[in-house]
Amino acid sequence: MKVSTLQLLSCPVLLLLLLLLQLQLFQVSCVPAAQTHSQEPRLLFVEQLSRSQLSFNWRNVTCPLCKAIFTILDVALLSDANEEHVARAVGEACTRLHLAEEKVCRQITELFRDDFIRALQRSLLWPTEACALLVGPSCGKFDIYAPWNITLPKVPKPPVTPPSPPKPGSPQSRVLFLTDVHLDKEYEPGSAADCKDPLCCRKDSSALYWRRREAGYWGTYSKCDLPQRTLENLLENAARAGPWDWVYWTGDIPAHNVWAQTRTQQLSELRIVSRLIHKHLGPNVTVYPAVGNHESTPVNSFPPPFVHGNRSSSWLYEAMAQEWSAWIPEPALKSLRYGGFYTLEVQPGLRVISLNMNFCARENFWLMVNSTDPANQLQWLVHILQTSEDKGEKVHIIGHIPPGLCLGSWSWNYYHIINRYESTITGQFFGHTHLDEFQMFYDEATMTRPLGVAFIAPSVTTYINLNPGYRVYYVDGNYRGSSRLVLDHETYILNLTEANSGPGGSPAGPEPHPTWTLLYRATEAYGISTLFPSDYNRLVRTFINDDRVFRKFWYYRHKGHVSEPCMETCKTTMICFLLSGRYDELEQCDLLNGFEGHMARAARNTLC
Repeated sequence: MKVSTLQLLSCPVLLLLLLLLQLQLFQVSCVPAAQTHSQEPRLLFVEQLSRSQLSFNWRNVTCPLCKAIFTILDVALLSDANEEHVARAVGEACTRLHLAEEKVCRQITELFRDDFIRALQRSLLWPTEACALLVGPSCGKFDIYAPWNITLPKVPKPPVTPPSPPKPGSPQSRVLFLTDVHLDKEYEPGSAADCKDPLCCRKDSSALYWRRREAGYWGTYSKCDLPQRTLENLLENAARAGPWDWVYWTGDIPAHNVWAQTRTQQLSELRIVSRLIHKHLGPNVTVYPAVGNHESTPVNSFPPPFVHGNRSSSWLYEAMAQEWSAWIPEPALKSLRYGGFYTLEVQPGLRVISLNMNFCARENFWLMVNSTDPANQLQWLVHILQTSEDKGEKVHIIGHIPPGLCLGSWSWNYYHIINRYESTITGQFFGHTHLDEFQMFYDEATMTRPLGVAFIAPSVTTYINLNPGYRVYYVDGNYRGSSRLVLDHETYILNLTEANSGPGGSPAGPEPHPTWTLLYRATEAYGISTLFPSDYNRLVRTFINDDRVFRKFWYYRHKGHVSEPCMETCKTTMICFLLSGRYDELEQCDLLNGFEGHMARAARNTLC
């Protein structure tokens, strides 16, 4: 059957844009490009941020283009176009436009076609509303479901007591933190480290003709994920560094080959990594996992529980419940199977809440159907927090995507919850950006009193241009009256230059037993006594006034492997990100500095 003109001219190319934007295929780095000249015009800086150094996704799209995409897609879908023909035309257009290699173009359209079109067909959004949701409020008014608010109990907020350091000699808990493993079973030493695909260092990676680097044995500074041997070496090292009181593990298990993933492969890697962690850390260490955005296929596809049947996420949640049953008891597994979130008691007086942050993510196209508190997760969170407050429990929240990078209404509601339960929530732990960062929370009344910190830990994977790493948190320990606050943290890395070059830097071959080294300990590196919100608030002010301290942070942020310096506008953008635990605070930072929304867009694009 011949492909219609409407299909060929409208739906294919625009659907292609939608898919590529969703998959962030042309991401080359997770960091903003550096500004190397102090007087560089702001527009040039924004252009730099728009290049391949940032994710190619919804936040890069201009408003007119987004509206055009959805308008023509609506028309094309109403014409009842044959989806197979559309997918074929999309693949051909992708190849002809040299947007990716032929295999990537072909596989990506097949992978995303069904789920994306089903979500779009179920959506009640007009083009302007869809773009307001996906691009931001500057691109229209999103009225159907937003703004929305969760309901807080009428119980008055308890008086706030400023935190104080524990008495000398008080017990501390050592918590191992793992995030963004991105295991690549196809990693091949000696393969092309630079290629046209979104992921290199694989058996089938084709080298760029103008550059030829080979993948290292333990990992590579490039668009490459982690070989299994390096993950096992990390876990062996972590086991020797124990004992651990418990482990937080915040997701993103599979590699970045998002154009060619199947459910079978995703579940296989879930099993492999879960069992490796259990094997190396032992049966006596409890691990508390969270769901990452890469666990599903298509990537970022997490339909809320009202979607049933084969398109639901039950295939993933059921497998997680099975693999994690040694760590998570049945009552918590019930909510994991329902929506990918759960809560349980870690120790008497301390509770962990694991959130499914995919229900706040712009990249989750199922939220076009309904973005109002998906799975009622935030309302559930309020219920758990109120119960914990009534019982005198302290709570740690873990998740994958930092809340400051979420959809606006979700982020606002989460911020409001943190404000209400600031005396109960004593730790927030996230990953996703692959970088060593944090985001601040302030009292909503004045936005001046710091009351919370979301810790964003660096990745296990090397993607992109990073050393492998992991985090250790020191938490006020298990004793009566413990604050359960984070007192300090350490970051450990594997220096790939040393590990791949052999003993003593010898070129003869890789180091057979590489050494994981302490990159830094937060209190020592920054000269602070604790990691309370007030300490981080002062630290950010130090970054503003002291370039030397900021450069140290920038070095640690990249796990000891910095590709570019960060000066002037780049520094301001970074500081805005650190201060922005709530979605709109980036825009507020723009208004204060006169950048008309550009810095907000740039800061949000520093995620993987």
